[in-house]
Amino acid sequence: MSNTTPSEDINQDDLASEWEKAMAEQASATASQTHDSIFESFDPAPPAEEVHPDFSFIKDIPVQLSVELGRARLPIKDILKLGQGSVVELSAQAGEPMDVLINGMLIAQGEIVSVNGNYGVRLTDIITPAERLNRLNRPFNRR
Repeated sequence: MSNTTPSEDINQDDLASEWEKAMAEQASATASQTHDSIFESFDPAPPAEEVHPDFSFIKDIPVQLSVELGRARLPIKDILKLGQGSVVELSAQAGEPMDVLINGMLIAQGEIVSVNGNYGVRLTDIITPAERLNRLNRPFNRR
């Protein structure tokens, strides 16, 4: 025994027949289409030079840019011995490119230059996004 009224049964029957008709129409339309006509309905992707993402909403966000000359790992006893005039040997060789980091992430390498009495860095190699992702997969190692 059903909990629906006769008018609800009729509406459900009408709805079911409408769905059957729609499904049959869709099946016949799909069967009559060729693969070429299916793909013709899609617009091709715009050429890469026409795509201009809008980054204006993030342009004012400050980030920390730093240039790293090299690194050193010292035991605390050696750090306690440091004083004015002490020399700490770094991992980088003289003349080797410096690492340019944004918020601690390596994005480029460059060389130190002097501009109007101030130090600067001339970028010599930009790290590609693929290389950055690859470096992220290496645990505790940037190089």
